[in-house]
Amino acid sequence: MKSCMDIMLTRRSVKSYKPDMPKREDIDRIIEAGLAAASGRNMQASVIVAVTNKEIRDRLSRDNAAIMGASADPFYGAPCVLVVLASKIAHTYVYDGSLTLGNMMLAAHELGLGSCWIHRCKEVMAKPEWQEWIKSLGLEGEYEGVGNLVVGYCDGDFPAEKERKEGRVIYVD
Repeated sequence: MKSCMDIMLTRRSVKSYKPDMPKREDIDRIIEAGLAAASGRNMQASVIVAVTNKEIRDRLSRDNAAIMGASADPFYGAPCVLVVLASKIAHTYVYDGSLTLGNMMLAAHELGLGSCWIHRCKEVMAKPEWQEWIKSLGLEGEYEGVGNLVVGYCDGDFPAEKERKEGRVIYVD
């Protein structure tokens, strides 16, 4: 078993997926890691919506692409999208949602799955039809989209490590 540090140092964003849906227990495990993320004042403002329904996944993809001004699938063919929403009641909601996404990326990597954080969730979820969708899920209050985590089996090799920039650490002794 790899150490936590090994997982953090070897995780990469995957941008090509097989169409096969990951096992439900793996998705559940990834979500569990997301729900365990640190949160400001332990308010646990993040909510994870696991989208495994192809029709809804494809609608999310189309709306995300439209905001980006593209026609290609911004989800890279991944069959599962974990939409991270956060309650605006917590003043740290964006940070909390970001930590949720980070934990889930690491968990996916530990399970041998690829993942990639896809932006524009805020803009997509702000649209009236998606606000209605959020309400239809039983969520009350004001929620903002923080990010989409696409998850699936990597189609091909996992991406190689990229060189890290120098000069990003400063000690003040």
